Amino acid sequence: MPNNKMSVVVAGFDGALASAMTGIVDLLSLAGVTWNRIQHKKIERLFEVKIASPHGNAIQCINGLNIHAHLSYADVKQPDVLVVPTIGGPIDPILQQQQALLELIRKADQHATTIAGNCTGSFFLAEAGILDGRTATTHWGFEPEFRARYPKVHLHPEQMISRDGHIYTAGGGLAWFDLGLHLIDRFYGFEIAIETAKAFVIDYQRDSQLSYALLRVARPHQDLLVQQIQKFLAQHLSQSIALEDLAQHFNLTTRTLIRRFKAALDVPPNRYIQAMRMEAAQKRLEQTEHSIDQIMLAVGYQDSSSFRRLFRKHTGLTPLEYRRRFSRSA
Repeated sequence: MPNNKMSVVVAGFDGALASAMTGIVDLLSLAGVTWNRIQHKKIERLFEVKIASPHGNAIQCINGLNIHAHLSYADVKQPDVLVVPTIGGPIDPILQQQQALLELIRKADQHATTIAGNCTGSFFLAEAGILDGRTATTHWGFEPEFRARYPKVHLHPEQMISRDGHIYTAGGGLAWFDLGLHLIDRFYGFEIAIETAKAFVIDYQRDSQLSYALLRVARPHQDLLVQQIQKFLAQHLSQSIALEDLAQHFNLTTRTLIRRFKAALDVPPNRYIQAMRMEAAQKRLEQTEHSIDQIMLAVGYQDSSSFRRLFRKHTGLTPLEYRRRFSRSA
């Protein structure tokens, strides 16, 4: 294990999510401390963590909490890791107001510093231009906005953590602990990461955000015919409906049905139907004690292996794993 502590700077800014700052500071500052204390071993701090702000002033987080900064951006001197926390407020004005942070990110990238963006903090990395041509993730709810703003980034919103060279990005707002554990793993090894996870009583190696996502294809639109078809599908969820039969029921050609759905929802009807059924299965797993086979039939599937395969593809979990994690009675 290295004798020198790794230096970490958390780049704070007004409008940041407070827990994404204080959480990563606690996790990294206490790596090698809390577990060792529990085990009556010698304390060995592994990271030196400091919070920076544009001018060294206190940071006003989105919840109104003010967090003290140790230094200004100008005082940051090539740390081992630069962490950019979650944007807690409106993204566009905060990006525009924080030009100094964009410069700090670009400078860190030029020195191949490990850069880690949490949740919507990845917008800062993309805005700075360092994610062009690279793989990244962000909060699943901001996928459309991210794709529209940064088409050159290879976005994978289903991933909880992505790494491309020296750049890490993480998914949801509380994914700071996934991010922190990955950084501990990278610099000090898997065993230390697991010990830290056990000390903080958190899971390590959550791979996917899919189980937390909502039905993203159900966006608002003004096509009354598509709205009628959506209502019909919801009422006949358990039935197997071929696209040709669906089109005929509404006096459409199959081609017109597909065109209208893509224009209104930006997805073909077969993908919409599959997503609708998967979300219905998720709700039943969360809210009922029905067996998995009963739920499978209720949402329109007859083949157990096919249903389980599609469910895992959609959520990143098996139906049983999903129920254990999200059921009201779990």
